[in-house]
Amino acid sequence: MRYFFLVYAIIAVLVVGIFGFRGQKFSKPPIRIFPDMDEQDKLRAQKPDPFFADGHGGRLPVTETQPRGFNEEGLNVIGGIPEYEFGGQTGYYFSGHVGDYFGTGMPEELSLTEENAHELIKRGQERFGIYCAVCHGSSGNGQGITSQYGVPGIANLLGDPYKSATYPDGRMFEVITHGKGQMGPYGANVPVRDRWAIIAYVRTLQAANESKTSAQ
Repeated sequence: MRYFFLVYAIIAVLVVGIFGFRGQKFSKPPIRIFPDMDEQDKLRAQKPDPFFADGHGGRLPVTETQPRGFNEEGLNVIGGIPEYEFGGQTGYYFSGHVGDYFGTGMPEELSLTEENAHELIKRGQERFGIYCAVCHGSSGNGQGITSQYGVPGIANLLGDPYKSATYPDGRMFEVITHGKGQMGPYGANVPVRDRWAIIAYVRTLQAANESKTSAQ
């Protein structure tokens, strides 16, 4: 029994020591069992910070970086894309729809010619490697790195169901924008022009695969 009272007394002292008496005021921060990130290291805008040698909390951008979606000239060209082109407008270029149907083909807004079409495809290859290849594979066959970890339902973009005859370009644009199934939306990450560049590159992959299959 004496051990019971001893343990009880120790617990009571600990409780009082940690939480204090009701209504008691402290001059020091209280002991918190679960601080819940009430205090954390962070930079405050326009405030000094002793973490850096110069004492300035505001830091200059990393060398050779630029705001997402823009180039130095701010021109509306591939590689320098205004923020408004992330969406919000109507029409085939921004939605992939022509009326109530999915459209097909590259939009007029891209101003494509035989001379500059390869730049769009090149841009699409770059963006595909960044956003798509991790799941769909570098060739579009659905064997990206995520498939090795058991992620199911990854589309093989080289298959017949995803070719232009059965899967319009506008439908592919909508899937990139809003996602489908386990694929999340990329409308907030990939500018409109880059989405069309990715589609152009996917069509190139499909054509190359079809030519390879026919040759065999």
